[in-house]
Amino acid sequence: MAWGKKKGGRKEPLFGLPAALADLRLTAADRISGGDDKPKKSAKSSAKRKSDDAGDEPPRERKAQPSRSGAKRRSKSGGGFSLGRLVYWGAVLGLWGVIAVIGVVIYVGAHLPPIQSLEIPKRPPTIQIVGIDGSMLAQRGEMAGANVSLKDLPPYLPKAFIAIEDRRFYSHFGIDPVGILRALVTNVLHRGVSQGGSTLTQQLAKNLFLTQERTMQRKLQEAELAIWLERKHSKNEILELYLNRVYFGSGAYGVEAAAQKYFGKSAKNVTVAEAAMLAGLVKSPSRLAPNRNPEGAEARAQIVLAAMADAKFITEAQAKASIGHASYEVKPAGAGTVNYVADWIGEVLDDLVGQIDESIKVETTIDPKLQSVAEAAIIDELAAKSVKFNVSQGALVAMTPDGAVRAMVGGRNYSDSQYNRAVTAKRQPGSSFKPFVYLTALEQGLTPDTVRQDAPIEVKGWKPENYTHEYFGAVTLTQALAMSLNTVAIRLGLEVGPKNVVRTAHRLGISSKLEPNASIALGTSEVSVVELVGAYAPFANGGLAVTPHVVTRIRTLSGKLLYMRQPDERNQVIDLRYVGMMNTMMRETLISGTAKKAEIPGWPAAGKTGTSQDYRDAWFIGYTANLVTGVWLGNDDNSPTKKATGGGLPVEVWTRFMRTAHEGVPVAALPNSQATWGLSNLAQAASQVSPPTAAPSAPANNGGYRPPPPPTRANARPEAAAGLDGWLMDRLFGGNR
Repeated sequence: MAWGKKKGGRKEPLFGLPAALADLRLTAADRISGGDDKPKKSAKSSAKRKSDDAGDEPPRERKAQPSRSGAKRRSKSGGGFSLGRLVYWGAVLGLWGVIAVIGVVIYVGAHLPPIQSLEIPKRPPTIQIVGIDGSMLAQRGEMAGANVSLKDLPPYLPKAFIAIEDRRFYSHFGIDPVGILRALVTNVLHRGVSQGGSTLTQQLAKNLFLTQERTMQRKLQEAELAIWLERKHSKNEILELYLNRVYFGSGAYGVEAAAQKYFGKSAKNVTVAEAAMLAGLVKSPSRLAPNRNPEGAEARAQIVLAAMADAKFITEAQAKASIGHASYEVKPAGAGTVNYVADWIGEVLDDLVGQIDESIKVETTIDPKLQSVAEAAIIDELAAKSVKFNVSQGALVAMTPDGAVRAMVGGRNYSDSQYNRAVTAKRQPGSSFKPFVYLTALEQGLTPDTVRQDAPIEVKGWKPENYTHEYFGAVTLTQALAMSLNTVAIRLGLEVGPKNVVRTAHRLGISSKLEPNASIALGTSEVSVVELVGAYAPFANGGLAVTPHVVTRIRTLSGKLLYMRQPDERNQVIDLRYVGMMNTMMRETLISGTAKKAEIPGWPAAGKTGTSQDYRDAWFIGYTANLVTGVWLGNDDNSPTKKATGGGLPVEVWTRFMRTAHEGVPVAALPNSQATWGLSNLAQAASQVSPPTAAPSAPANNGGYRPPPPPTRANARPEAAAGLDGWLMDRLFGGNR
């Protein structure tokens, strides 16, 4: 055409929504097929169908067929869904697994000790306790031998541990996945935990930084610390640390301590068989320790030898030759009653040297020979007579007159009961407290020959009686003390004042609280064995106060002196003349009084028995110029015994111990005894003179001294002046009161 119009006509531009929908076309595949719908066909097929349908024949129904392209798309889409989703969810789960692992690592790491504290800790300090002769008595703390270098050990010793505990030690990074998998398979096959997967590094990490609890958190911490150790230290350093820190049973830590304990030699000198036994102990130290289970230890050693041979560390011939050749000798580890001494030392150690951060040696005053004798005396006596007298426990303390404890038994059996009845327990001393009453009376002007009435007495409704329920009338103080007459002691206590009696006891060394009442004269306030024995020491040393002690020096293992005991100040707590009087009076207890069974051939000895109410406690405290020893017997529950008295079992124990303790020791007299009464049997001499009759003296209102009543005999001399001089004048001129 003239206007050059293009075929198809002019096409106007479209904008907006019409433009967006201009190219939108629906195809047959986009239609939703209905029940009567038929698929559209091309124009050619449509024309052909029209010609075919020109007749009256009705059209035939055809089933709708999906297009071939749509089927292909759905087929591809279905296959892609399965594989893609599998990859997708696998990636998601893997990512969450990684996140979970990181979270667990962070959580476990957050509960580890601070990183600044993750240094190899020092060995816990060991306390070695030795006797006066330098022999080992006991040990407290971990028994750790000196560190030994790996190069100083025989090569088969560390290899024994590698063979049985961690065969892949030199190839893993602190954790052994192969070992864990092997242990897991083994445990599943055996349906239980029969094999562990921990490496030597993990065991070291546990020993150094963690507890022994069996929890998943602890195992994870152990794994983290093992990796940390591997990065910080070489394999040989880790192995050396392990050998010096691992526990071998019976308190032994490290191969050196274990070798010394079980074989009596250094770890540098152990044989192949001994090395195998040491390596075998690590699995179960308490159960396999040779001193407890020699058969089990030997059987385990054979397993280690087989493992060493299998790993080619030793030959088969060496393994067979070493079976049964571990000649172990278990050293006794300060067992028995000496542990009561060790516990007492542990209680006072902090006061002496404060907190310790290195191993120390404590030198003591304990004589191992006397300790053994004391232990046997208590144990044998109770074994023979505990049932008869219903006595289950006993205690003994022996010390020199200056307070140095030579032996201490705190109970019948330390393994059964660690309660120290010599130091911790406090019991009523009974009549063994009376010397403090009589000393107070002497210091207020009375003498051993002063006469007092042994007769019934009542104090505010209280009617104390003598043990025998007998009364002897007028008796001397010496007789009253030797025979342990209760009524005389009560009268004296009231006469001199209970508060003064308490002051005297405290002055001599009793530290327990004492009640200043009338019954104090019969020992109703409780005291410990060690303080009562210490309070008797001034009678044996001339009147000087002492402090019972057991530690003389404390040194580090390298020899540095940390503590040395200084001698006690010479504090005179009893005048020497009263020491002589008391020694003479208490000698009569052993000669004619309640302790007549107590005898040490050739040795002058003195002492006092004691029996508390209802026979609950039986005591005897006796002494020579060489040793002061106290014995207590009774029951922990404070139940009555079957009439066990101080003059019975305690005297027998005391005599057995003291006789042995004085064998070969030069005889020495009691202090000031030469200047005192020279007759050996004062009670017998006094009994030959008719005692005067006198009424019981009433206690002074001010607690002071009241002169004794005048004698009734016409030819009796007036009472001599108070004190030692007057007492001697009376005896020399035949006076009797």
